[in-house]
Amino acid sequence: MPVLHNRVSNEELKARMLAETEPRKTISFYKYFTIEDPNTTRDALYLAFSQLAVFGRVYLAPEGINAQISVPESNVEAFREQLYRFHPALDGLRLNIALDDDGRSFWVLRMKVRDRIVADGIDDPAFDPSNVGDYLKAEQVNQMLDDPDTVFIDMRNHYEYEVGHFEGALEIPADTFREQLPKAAEMMAPYKDKNIVMYCTGGIRCEKASAWMKYQGFTRVAHIEGGIIEYVRKAREQGLPVRFIGKNFVFDARMGERISPDVIAHCHQCGAPCDSHTNCKNEGCHLLFIQCPACAEKYDGCCSEQCQQEHQLPEAEQRQRRAGRENAARIFNKSRQRLKLTLNNPEDE
Repeated sequence: MPVLHNRVSNEELKARMLAETEPRKTISFYKYFTIEDPNTTRDALYLAFSQLAVFGRVYLAPEGINAQISVPESNVEAFREQLYRFHPALDGLRLNIALDDDGRSFWVLRMKVRDRIVADGIDDPAFDPSNVGDYLKAEQVNQMLDDPDTVFIDMRNHYEYEVGHFEGALEIPADTFREQLPKAAEMMAPYKDKNIVMYCTGGIRCEKASAWMKYQGFTRVAHIEGGIIEYVRKAREQGLPVRFIGKNFVFDARMGERISPDVIAHCHQCGAPCDSHTNCKNEGCHLLFIQCPACAEKYDGCCSEQCQQEHQLPEAEQRQRRAGRENAARIFNKSRQRLKLTLNNPEDE
């Protein structure tokens, strides 16, 4: 029986990836479709992807697939063909190619079965996720941005919105996607007679969100086809103005793709203009926050003096302090004016 999961340490796998000489392409894709046996599908896909040296993160559920991966350039076409042949629902599926890519986004293949590919918290059996809003292409997006009868809402998390968003787009102030859905319907209630355009990174969240809004009685609902990634790619290809400002946060080692030169966020420690996310180097913290180069040097890559002091302790003492401590990924949520403890779970993308 072949090994269907990784057995090598992260450190060694990362070193192997960094030693590769062939460039890689970072690719994301998703598809809502019925998977009768996600576990069997997972094992078959794991073997197929491993044979093509695919790294990344893949989630499968009865409702479909969600993936962010990297593929050696010489295997991209073979990967595309293999994916399209794997299931009729995947034939011709759009693959979002990263916009700002060094090919070092992933160094291991992790493939998991979940209850859902997007944690939405919806338990209503009458809800039809396939009844989605209209798809908008890049030119239509720009036209809608100039339409006073249109409201753009960002269906991403605060730390994503903070570093980049569409001109005039509204943030839904909630901690998770499952909290955003009812909040979006509540916030948009006064605008039921307007066009509502929803967007996210690659399309997976706003597609389901558009179906939810229609289920809540909104009739003029649209979402950006392929999300920010596809919009920017098509706008650039077609010579259209790119109306997304700042950085597009991504859930891999890059933590962001530069879309425009505008820096609209600030260092969470000193307030200087900055839009570079990092994780606190203290192994007992790993807070996701924005840190400028000066503060990175001052605090040794840590989020606070306390974490800096702990990070400088002998490893044995650090491990002793971490023992029994909750070690969920922590995210600085400036919109709530506090440090928010939450699982940084890419299934929300």
